[in-house]
Amino acid sequence: MAKKTAVGTATQAGSRKYLVGGKVFTGGSDPWLDGATVVVAEGKVEAVGDVPVPRGAEVVDLSGLFVTPGLIDAHTHIGVYNEGFPAAMQDANDMVEPIAPQLRVIDAIYPDDVAFNDALAGGVTCLQSLPGSGNVMGGQGVVVKTKRDVVERMAVTAPSCVKAALGENPVRIYGEKKKYPNTRMGSAWLMRDAFVRAMNYREKMDSAAKKGEPFERNLMMDALLPVLSGELAFRIHCHRSDDIQTAVRVASEFGLNFSIEHCTEGHMIADWLAEKRVRAAVGPTLSSRSKIELRNKTWDTPKVLFEHGVHFCIITDHPVVPIEHLVVCASLAYRAGLPEDEALKAVTVYAAEHLGLDGRVGSIAEGKDADLAVWSGHPLDSRSRVLKTFVNGSAVYERD
Repeated sequence: MAKKTAVGTATQAGSRKYLVGGKVFTGGSDPWLDGATVVVAEGKVEAVGDVPVPRGAEVVDLSGLFVTPGLIDAHTHIGVYNEGFPAAMQDANDMVEPIAPQLRVIDAIYPDDVAFNDALAGGVTCLQSLPGSGNVMGGQGVVVKTKRDVVERMAVTAPSCVKAALGENPVRIYGEKKKYPNTRMGSAWLMRDAFVRAMNYREKMDSAAKKGEPFERNLMMDALLPVLSGELAFRIHCHRSDDIQTAVRVASEFGLNFSIEHCTEGHMIADWLAEKRVRAAVGPTLSSRSKIELRNKTWDTPKVLFEHGVHFCIITDHPVVPIEHLVVCASLAYRAGLPEDEALKAVTVYAAEHLGLDGRVGSIAEGKDADLAVWSGHPLDSRSRVLKTFVNGSAVYERD
């Protein structure tokens, strides 16, 4: 790891922190800096590299330690599947009607879920919390920082997406209720029908506005309008290869900005995913094969997607895999053949890109949020521990 020149400038001590001497994974094209200094000011990274430290500056000596961007988990249910709460008190799924894009996870997140502390202990500083997969459309997600606070102050993007689901879950749940969907065909029809109704709603709303006539709003339809325009991502839960293909088919019909969430059998159609320029969030691979559609789950998936040029990040789907084990998921993907730097980028840079937040988080660069994790050894070494976690430049976790 070669020493690099500084990015940005920092000549005044002021309120700055100088994190010196660490082996820094910046997440850039040449990602490792050896013995580098990270300058933090007003919650942002001001400079990184071979930076002079002014006399009297606040210095944090990280010699012999590793520094990474704060990890990012792009798919969790943290705060709505709360640690230690009984099933009847969990808030991730309103399984009354299969189409419910108007529901907002931000209205259900419990910021005192102890899993937020677990996230910080695992070096995770940013995550997306989503509705569950019981409905064909389950509601709107939110991206938050993991330092516990008032939810609005934790929020980075709200809403961050509309969450959808294909495959076993909605079919099982609504089949028992004798309602659509009873089959995968039914799920796809419900999805298409919702978007067609939203298109018709938009036309009527626009027509009423031009004529100056009153128009009765519908919150369900309102929630789908930014999805139709591409402003808001449509994130589709699917494991099996046929469900992935259906998701791409439906999303393409309506010109949606979409991603495949889980992508368990993505390795089986990786060339096609690359052709379609699909983005995927892969996981929870550390879990067991708890249902039929997980029977082809393998740690080879990230490697195969990488080899075919498919954009992906690695996720825990917390609480399916505990949030603090996100780095373990990356290390197991590395053990299965994913290159080392790619494994780290899959839980930093690529996760930020997946969420559309790479201009703010996911790498250590001038102007980015100072979300950092300090490790006792290489992050992908199972013996390494998180010693410090910074969110917006403040140390919010420190191991005794």
